[in-house]
Amino acid sequence: MRVLGVDPGLTRCGIGVVDVAPDRTARLVHVEVIRTPPDQALELRLLTLGRGLAALFDEHRPDAFALERVFAQHNVRTVMGIAQISGIALHLAAERGIRVGLHTPSEVKAAITGYGAADKRQVTTMVTRVLGLAEAPKPADAADALAIAICHAWRGGPAAPSLEAGAMTPAQRAWREAESRTRR
Repeated sequence: MRVLGVDPGLTRCGIGVVDVAPDRTARLVHVEVIRTPPDQALELRLLTLGRGLAALFDEHRPDAFALERVFAQHNVRTVMGIAQISGIALHLAAERGIRVGLHTPSEVKAAITGYGAADKRQVTTMVTRVLGLAEAPKPADAADALAIAICHAWRGGPAAPSLEAGAMTPAQRAWREAESRTRR
């Protein structure tokens, strides 16, 4: 399964594309960070990011799209920027008929490191190991995008069953319960 993952941001938008086999081995296909200048008009920044994402969707033709879920922060301006680029990315995926997965930062960290409160360095180290890379992807936005894509594939990807309590496997229920405990 090919997954395109996005770590949304207006200044730095991380994009990672991975191929993940049924045995969970993952291979790097592409990674980059699309940048826009903070002093540029918002509509031009969104245009640049949207065009860059559209080109990557069309070039890599992913089976699934994974996006970091917007979470509450004290900085409303940051949340607004993340929400705006997330909306564009979701639109592009829907337009192409690509299934979407939204993952919280703690869900991604737990999937990649086994610990939902891992720091960026730990996530980057595990992404580097999982993908068998000689050096860590930089900047952190690139590693985060790859982590989001890997998390999505490992969590079930586009053909995942409904995660309603009755449809989950025992392992999925245990995972969900463990995640719930770490959020408390």
